[in-house]
Amino acid sequence: MTGFFSKFFGGKKKSADSSGTSSASSTVAVVEDVLSALIQHGDFDLVFSVRSAGVVDGNEEITVEMSGQDQALLTEKEGVLLDSIQLFVKRVVQHQLPEARVNVTFDCNGYREESSKELIELADRLRDKALEQGRSVYLRALAPKDRKIVHQHLASDDRIRSRSVGDGLYKKIKIYPVKNTAREADREPTDATL
Repeated sequence: MTGFFSKFFGGKKKSADSSGTSSASSTVAVVEDVLSALIQHGDFDLVFSVRSAGVVDGNEEITVEMSGQDQALLTEKEGVLLDSIQLFVKRVVQHQLPEARVNVTFDCNGYREESSKELIELADRLRDKALEQGRSVYLRALAPKDRKIVHQHLASDDRIRSRSVGDGLYKKIKIYPVKNTAREADREPTDATL
C-alpha cells in the first residue's frame, strides 16, 4: 500500500502554469487518476464522472458524481465515506498542484442535495417551535458543513437568530427568537434538544 500513497504524495510536486492556476484538463486528470486508483485498490464497484465548471470566485470548481453497486457505502453513516474520499482527493490535488486554487465537490446520486434539504426542513420545524414557544431550541450536534447550511438558511428570517454552541468539531445549534436576544445569549442550554 505504500506505493499507492507515494504515487500521489511522493516525489516532486507538479506545478501549475505560470499564471498560478491549473488548467482544467490537468486538474480533472489528477482527480480522475486518484479516483481510478482508489476504486481499484479499494476494490469498489463504482464509476464516476468528473467535470470542471470553470473558475468561480478565483477557485476552479470541480464536481465529481459517483454511482455503482457500492454507492450505499458512500452515503451510509451520514456520508462519512463520501466526505473522506472528497478530503483525500482535495489533499492530493493540493499536493500535486500547489499553486492551483481548486474546490472539489463529491456527490452520489443527489445525496448532498437531499441531505441539505432534510437539514433545512428540520431547521424550519425548530424555527417554528422557537417562535411558537418564545424560547430557544437546540439542534443536535452537527459537523461544520451541516451547521453552515442551517445558519445560512435561518439567516434569511429576521424573527430568529442561530448560533453554534459547544466545543470541538461537532456543535449544537441554538435557535432563538429575536425578542429574547439579550436574555438568551446569557442563558445556559436547558431547553429541549432535537
